[in-house]
Amino acid sequence: MNARHPSSGLTGRLFAEQALSRSAGAPLVGGNAVELLIDARAHFDAWLAAIRGARRHVFLENYIIRDDEIGREFRDALVERAQAGVFVAVISDWVGALGQSRSAFWNPLRGAGGEVRIYNPPRLGSSFGWISRDHRKLLVVDGEVGFLSGVCISAKWLGDPDRDVPPWRDTGVSLRGPAVTELEHGFADSWSTCGEALPDDERLRRDADPLAAGDVSLRVIATQPNTAGMYRLDQMIAAMARKTLWLTDAYFVGVAPYIQALSAAARDGVDVRLLVPGSSDIPMVASMSRAGYRPLLKAGIRVFEWNGSMLHAKTAVADAQWARVGSSNLNIASWLGNREIDVAIEDSGFAAKLAAQYERDLQNATEIVLKPKRRRHGNEQLSSNEPRPPRPRGAGGSSGRAAAGALRLANTVGAALSGHRVLGDTETGPLLAGIATLTVLVIVALLWPAVIAWPLALLGAWFALNLGIRWRNLRQRRKRRAQPEG
Repeated sequence: MNARHPSSGLTGRLFAEQALSRSAGAPLVGGNAVELLIDARAHFDAWLAAIRGARRHVFLENYIIRDDEIGREFRDALVERAQAGVFVAVISDWVGALGQSRSAFWNPLRGAGGEVRIYNPPRLGSSFGWISRDHRKLLVVDGEVGFLSGVCISAKWLGDPDRDVPPWRDTGVSLRGPAVTELEHGFADSWSTCGEALPDDERLRRDADPLAAGDVSLRVIATQPNTAGMYRLDQMIAAMARKTLWLTDAYFVGVAPYIQALSAAARDGVDVRLLVPGSSDIPMVASMSRAGYRPLLKAGIRVFEWNGSMLHAKTAVADAQWARVGSSNLNIASWLGNREIDVAIEDSGFAAKLAAQYERDLQNATEIVLKPKRRRHGNEQLSSNEPRPPRPRGAGGSSGRAAAGALRLANTVGAALSGHRVLGDTETGPLLAGIATLTVLVIVALLWPAVIAWPLALLGAWFALNLGIRWRNLRQRRKRRAQPEG
């Protein structure tokens, strides 16, 4: 039985505890020890040490497990444990594995008795099934220690010292205590989605319920497609924060209700901050994110861009009491489309550590500000903007990568000196890209219609085939139900 903790929610009220539990679909579990892990090297060392010390079972679920020196180190550690009689189960995502590793990569583990499943490969009868992805980064060993994070198993997260590329900035946690059982339940659900349920194996049985390992209370939010538990919780925290709400996100594309919740908090005097990448491994998402800066800034939300190689962390910390770490980004794919796993921690000590890390991160970030609007009143020019509060000075290294290239050399130098950058017309970039794309499509359709017709025909055939298979399956199911028993 999990240790349930009395209300210690964001505001300390019973109502808050009930609201958070219902929003996330996850109870508050007490008696845990939590350690903050910063960047991939700390993660890889802790993960490998736990795997190599496994005695009964290892559950590993990760969006990307790449066939490189890091991926092979993990695979070989899993192979060694499987050969020693440990039950090893691995889940990787089909899209995440594309171009990263092939089925043959896992042959040594399968040969050693380990099991590997790939989440949601394309299949007939499900036209849009491929959209749902397993974006979790989860490791559980022996039911005693668990890890969740934004870090994938790839050397890319370590940067490239030979080319002077620093490591990716990412965040995760290690857990001990009753919450580890919640992590195992999350893995078991993903495993059964990919095939048969976990077996009735003595290596998976518990001798006793996990004992308390600390005094931290938290919720494990293991979301599934279309459940939106993390979205509801993010909305609730934005509504309940009283003093501060500091967010870090790798692929921020906020939907209107969430933007409105953040804006309402900022207008009520909450110090709302958003830290996002200055340069991204998915440039299109970065452009979409920048296109949404203006309403945030107008509402008083402070926006910062990371100056390093890639900011991949997904964290939040509010009112020095509540913190979230995990795999969920602040976008519709994570909130509604993916399997994600996060931990929401209600502990002032952990929240203080995450807030201190956030302040350190801001020292390597550039603040985005609105260009002051000036209006002439007689012979006087008055700024319509209130002075902004002081911010940590940053290196300004991301200024040359600013969106919408409208701010040239003067703005680059200014950002380097002042630690902030004036927001240009970021909306024009996506519009121009859209115009160019549509223009190209029109030209191709007029000059080479077959180039457009063939893909459309294949797409239509794909949907027709899948709908036909779905119709057949439904009809067969109906016939089976109609047959008399016995």
